Amino acid sequence: MSQRDTAPRRISGQKQNTFFGGAAILAVGILVVKLIGMFYKIPLVNIIGEQGNTDFTNAYNIYAVLLTISTAGLPVAVSKLVSEASALGRHNQMRKTFRVSMLLFLSLGLVSFLVMYFKADTLAAMMNDTKAAAGIKALAPAVVCVGCLAAFRGYSQGHSDMAPTSISQIIEALCKLVIGLSLAYWLIQAGQPAHVAAAGAITGVTVGTVVALAYMLFSYGFGRAREPRLSRDVPDGAGSILKDILRIAIPITLSSSMVGIVTVIDSSLVQGQLQRALVEDPASWALYADFVDFGALENALNTWKETLAAGAAANMASLTQQMALEAPPAAAQALSDAVQDVSRTLYGNYGGALNIYNLPTSLMAAITASVIPAVSGALARRDRRGSAKITGSALRITALLAFPMGVGLFVMGQPIMRLLFTKLNPDLAGPLLSTLGLATVFVCMMLVCNSILQAHGFVNLPVLVMVLGGVLKIVTNYNLVVRPEVGIFGAPAGNILCFGLCLALDLLIISRVIPKRPRYLPIFVKPLAASALMGGAAWVVYRVLARLLSAVPEGGTEAVLSRMGNAVATLAAIGVAMVVYLVLVVALRAISREDLSLMPKGDKLARLLRL
Repeated sequence: MSQRDTAPRRISGQKQNTFFGGAAILAVGILVVKLIGMFYKIPLVNIIGEQGNTDFTNAYNIYAVLLTISTAGLPVAVSKLVSEASALGRHNQMRKTFRVSMLLFLSLGLVSFLVMYFKADTLAAMMNDTKAAAGIKALAPAVVCVGCLAAFRGYSQGHSDMAPTSISQIIEALCKLVIGLSLAYWLIQAGQPAHVAAAGAITGVTVGTVVALAYMLFSYGFGRAREPRLSRDVPDGAGSILKDILRIAIPITLSSSMVGIVTVIDSSLVQGQLQRALVEDPASWALYADFVDFGALENALNTWKETLAAGAAANMASLTQQMALEAPPAAAQALSDAVQDVSRTLYGNYGGALNIYNLPTSLMAAITASVIPAVSGALARRDRRGSAKITGSALRITALLAFPMGVGLFVMGQPIMRLLFTKLNPDLAGPLLSTLGLATVFVCMMLVCNSILQAHGFVNLPVLVMVLGGVLKIVTNYNLVVRPEVGIFGAPAGNILCFGLCLALDLLIISRVIPKRPRYLPIFVKPLAASALMGGAAWVVYRVLARLLSAVPEGGTEAVLSRMGNAVATLAAIGVAMVVYLVLVVALRAISREDLSLMPKGDKLARLLRL
């Protein structure tokens, strides 16, 4: 074979390695950021408590939606246009694309800032949590900074340089961790209320974006110095570049913002329905009698009812109407504050369970980031058999990770919440986490299925599926949470139905539109069997150790498991469960040598496991 014949293949291999290397850098960066986020949220809840956690969550959900609308698709568009210009040697076009994108980012960021800062009270009221207003204001400057960050990240990614993006994300997360937790702790020690401490924690997010922006400015200046200064290409007009950016960015933004929008709507409705049930049906209080003191709410409700005109309905609509007045009656204000305090307590426990529930999905980021380039690369080489193998391996590896995590959360929900959170009520948050554990399996599998569909060119189908699932989630939670016998315990049901539907539709679509699709039964049966046995082992170990470590306290009559005893029993149960699961995975041959070959050092691991 001549040298002319071999050169293209070598170059192609180099490009492929560069591409996969960039994807790996981004995947590692995402994983590190998610792990830092875990070490941020768990101690944060223990600092600001149940109500502060609700205020933080509501403020951050508003920020996340506006942030997604402002920046989700634009970095992708900028990186694509910059990459195309770079490939053609059009350096002036690259620079002008960056300038136009920066102006666009700044404009969108400023609009979002104005909405968040000057309409914070309105946004907080929309979330049925007026105490979240301070946090929303504290986050407002971050939208402007993240907009600029998105432009710089898109520019660097367009040069196939993924390191600055990953490093800036890690810097942002570390600042949030150190500054946010420090401010929250200091404010609580200073005697400030929980919603102020939550705003302090959120200030760490804003500071993190500022520091990350400073790093990206330095990186941009350093990279710019190495670019050719003389270029004779004539750049396109600003209007043409702006049109190209929007053409690419708008579909991506619409799909990316769906999850955030559904989350905000669902969170607002759940809290609104909780408050409606608390006001209109005092019988619903019995569900939370062991978790909440209803004295203040009972007094406020009775006082408010006495102020109502004869024949006026004592319902949430009447209270909302009074609170919309420029000067709400004192009794209405007192009742609104009391009912919000109870709902913030209940939703704060649910939010703590959500923090743990989100951890497994965060770990999926590395897989989803790797699936798209791997499958796309195989399809580009017209290797359909190879793409089918990668698809099957991705589903199998995800199932091997998602099933045990979901079963583990289901079995160990209460012990885990008691182990990690001192400010939450494990008897309330534990069952919520157990129910969410079932949804973990569905959402992890769904995320990888979405990546598989996107890699095969079906970009809009996952978006449509998510919309259907989101509508089901909202309708389910709206109708369940208001029921006095269900209440907050109905909120996780929406997640199960939402992501269960999404996964079912994704698997159906994959089976219909993707050639040589993998067989689902072998993929799911073995991980499910191994996870079920693992869950049984964890449950038995925890129960036995909990009974052995329990002791009757002085003056008591019943044995009680101490916090330290729970920690020992929980960690021991998790350790035994991991060993049992690994043994079962190998014994059942639930993973193949081909699956492991897709991982770093996978061949050595396969030999070690004798696969």
